[in-house]
Parts: sequence; C-alpha cells; structure tokens
Amino acid sequence: MVTTSDALRYTAFAASDGGGNPAGVVLDARGMSDQEMLAVAADIGFSETAFLFPEDAWTGSPTDEGWQRQADVRYFSPRAEVPFCGHATIATAVAHAERFGTGVLDLATIAGRVPVTTRRHDQRVLATLTSVEPSMEPLAPELLERALAALGWTRDALDDALPPRVAFAGARHPVLAVTSRELLARLAYDYEALDALMAEQDWTTMQLIQRERDDLFHARNPFPPGGVVEDPATGAAAAAFGGYLRSLGLVPSSGQIRIHQGDDMGRPSLLLVDIPGQGGIDVTGSASVYRDGVTTTHV
Repeated sequence: MVTTSDALRYTAFAASDGGGNPAGVVLDARGMSDQEMLAVAADIGFSETAFLFPEDAWTGSPTDEGWQRQADVRYFSPRAEVPFCGHATIATAVAHAERFGTGVLDLATIAGRVPVTTRRHDQRVLATLTSVEPSMEPLAPELLERALAALGWTRDALDDALPPRVAFAGARHPVLAVTSRELLARLAYDYEALDALMAEQDWTTMQLIQRERDDLFHARNPFPPGGVVEDPATGAAAAAFGGYLRSLGLVPSSGQIRIHQGDDMGRPSLLLVDIPGQGGIDVTGSASVYRDGVTTTHV
C-alpha cells in the first residue's frame, strides 16, 4: 500500500531558488482507492498531488532516450479530485524521466489525452505538456459582478483589450485582466465568497492577468476550491490562457508567451507557453526535488 512517505515531492516552474509550485508525485499508484489518494494528497498538503497508473508496455527501451510510455493519471487537491493539473504533470514527467530517461509520457487524464515530452537541457530535465483542445465561453455578467465583488475590484480596473471569459484546456478558469500591475500585486480577496462561487461554477483557479506586452504577462491564481489561497504556478491555467489568446486573435508573432506568476507571494515562477495555430497548447517548465521549501533547479 502506498502511503504519504512513499510520495515524491517536486517543485515545478521555479524562476529562481525558492520559487515554483510544489506538487506531490506518486509514480505507481496502481491499487490505490480514491479515498487513499485523497488522504495522501491531504496529508502532503500541496495544492495538488499526481497519482500515476503506468502501463508496463513501452514503445522503445526504457533504458534508451526516446521511449514512449502510456499511463493514466489522476490529480487530487487536499479537498477533492481535479480533472487536470499542469504543474503536477510537469513534476511527474520530470520525476519519471530522472528514473527512466527522457521520452514521451502519454497521459490519459479525466479531461483527455495529454502527452508530455521530456528532454535534457543544461544538466536538467525540461518537460513540455500538450493540453487537450482548448475552448472558451462567455462569463455571464452576474458571475463577473460576483467575482469582482469577492476580489474587491471594480469594472473600471479591467483591461478592455482582454475581455472576461471562462477558458478551458483541461480545467475551467475564468480570465480577468486588469490594467494595473500594482492592483494585481495588492490582491486580497474574500476567500469564502470566492470559494462558494468557484465551487458552484466548477472553476478550478481564477486566472488574474496583467499584460506587460503582447508576449509577457503577470498572473495570480486564487485556488479556494482546492483549499489553497493561491497557486504560485498554474500550468493548466497557462494552457487555457494560451487558448484564450488564440480565440481572440491576440497571439504574438513569435507564437510564444511568458507568464510570470508567484512573484507577489514570494515563489517566483515562469511558464513558457507555445500557441500553435490549432490543437493543444504547449506549456514548458522544469521541476526539482522539494526540500523544506527550497528549490535547487529552475526554468
């Protein structure tokens, strides 16, 4: 039986030492029940823990570079299962690659298929996940008003060039963009009100954005449905935001954006997002072993 002591602890998307978002990783969760996975996730206490259910069959040798392996994966916050988690996916892929070499981990998530490609770069492992097909839907005016009230914001703070929407690339994230970096830095929200709204609407995190330029954004991600005040790096929201930009025709000519997240909570993170003309969105980062709040490898 897998217990909390068997779980690995990694930090993904760190932009500097002490940055990034920690995740629990169980590389072989076969035989675990839902209750056992939730108990381990709650005991670890990170925003998410990934539980891998690998197949024994490999395409290519696991001892060689360039293998491919299929696996089911499930993600649990300390409070509930979530359909997809980007930073835990990156952490899982890096942890797997460090033990079996780089290749493609073809993951079956609740949200759909998410392949993750790992490669070595500058003495570390980089992982790139390709999200499910993104989509976008309107954010109803009454829901926007409730969200703004919980955040302590007003409509005149919003950036008209980045309209409120609900974006999806494996999980649902409302996107609210403000013009002021200072307002984003001062974020202090009504936890209970936002928790109730997000649970009611099945929103995973809020993607709160400020655009510095067309390829550089700052983000904060409240995550009360997971029992976490804020996520310092949210790969699922980054992928959803990439799809959002594509739907609105706002992708820069390079096809890539950079999202800085976690700076205002003392855990600086960097997410690299590549936005192709169609299909899933690519999110790239690295991960390192989490040791008492200190990370030793960063993007």
